[in-house]
Amino acid sequence: MIIVLLGPPGAGKGTQADKLAKRLGIPKIATGDVLRAAVRDGTKRGREAKSYMDRGDLVPDSVILGILQDVMTSPATKKGAILDGAVRTVPQAEGLGATLAEIGKKVDKVLLFDVDDEELVKRLSTRTVCEGCQTPYMGRDPGTDCEKCGGKLVRRKDDEPEAIRNRLEVYRTQTKPVIDWYGNNKMRVLRIDADAPVDEVTSRALEALGK
Repeated sequence: MIIVLLGPPGAGKGTQADKLAKRLGIPKIATGDVLRAAVRDGTKRGREAKSYMDRGDLVPDSVILGILQDVMTSPATKKGAILDGAVRTVPQAEGLGATLAEIGKKVDKVLLFDVDDEELVKRLSTRTVCEGCQTPYMGRDPGTDCEKCGGKLVRRKDDEPEAIRNRLEVYRTQTKPVIDWYGNNKMRVLRIDADAPVDEVTSRALEALGK
């Protein structure tokens, strides 16, 4: 089963991806992680991505989708995967569908983690991230050590309240067309109320998946 996760920044997609992956026995594929791994390992597509990054340019969707395709043909994803961050716009949704079709796979489920904007502002304004591995933390002060890699936690400028509201507006503008696109392609987006304790949100997601 291939599951695409959607949701605004701060909705807990990464946390839920980890929990669902463990419960369903399939890997979590985070776009940022596989991109960094491909660059680190010097794969053909990783080198291509690095050439854009070295110039300060955004890595094109076509390169990222190629990296995802490489990952999705590995034995680890034989039973499926949870894709976190792979789809934010309609072109990305279209590209992912075409990329998976080339290897005889398809998106089976789409989960949308929904949280009220003001709750997201509240959450994100207390968030810090590791300057090394980018692991996010809630309610941890800047300068604290990351539990994952030992790096220092920092507060990003785009986690200031006004910046968060701008990011959420961009998200809403981009994501509504994605939801409509999946609907037009006979793929119902399963909405999950994510304004709840982490384990409750996981239970809601599993119920929506019929698990």
